[in-house]
Amino acid sequence: MRFKRFGASLLVTGLALLGAASPALAHSELKSSDPARGASLATPPTQIKLTFSGPVTLADDNPIQITGPENASWTVGRAEVAGTVVTAPVKAVGPAGEYTLRYKVTFDDSHAASGSVKFTLSAPAAAPSSQSQPSSQAPAPVPASSATPAPQAGETTPEDLVPSWVWIVLAVAVVVAGLVVALRFTRRKD
Repeated sequence: MRFKRFGASLLVTGLALLGAASPALAHSELKSSDPARGASLATPPTQIKLTFSGPVTLADDNPIQITGPENASWTVGRAEVAGTVVTAPVKAVGPAGEYTLRYKVTFDDSHAASGSVKFTLSAPAAAPSSQSQPSSQAPAPVPASSATPAPQAGETTPEDLVPSWVWIVLAVAVVVAGLVVALRFTRRKD
């Protein structure tokens, strides 16, 4: 009799855990970006666009940053939110190489999130100059050896980590397995 109560309480606990897990499974995430993750661009974008799976708000006054090789830091204008899409104008400056776009947003369920998107520029992004070049002078050619740098070993981003919903499903599976074992054990005693 005691084991039947134990099994029933385990079942109720498992159902409660499953009920509590379903809102956690609904967390929004980054669906797409422009520039896209891993993209190789010949010219720098003038605007970035992040599309999420649910409505977002901006987490702070500086929600988007773009950095690159040789301490390059792009100027990011005021970000705008339209439901699930965040856009911001950018002014690129820096050498060819790998750039990282970092973002911070808050989802409707008040879950704050941050992440990054890496992309590469195959040509340098020139700083706007106050002097114009004479028309007879051609711009310097881009060296052929400016290859896309490989990601550094051991570098992880939030996208590389295991999502929280996987851990929740795993916890539910453990509870269900415990319930099955408890029920089999009680049947043998009866």
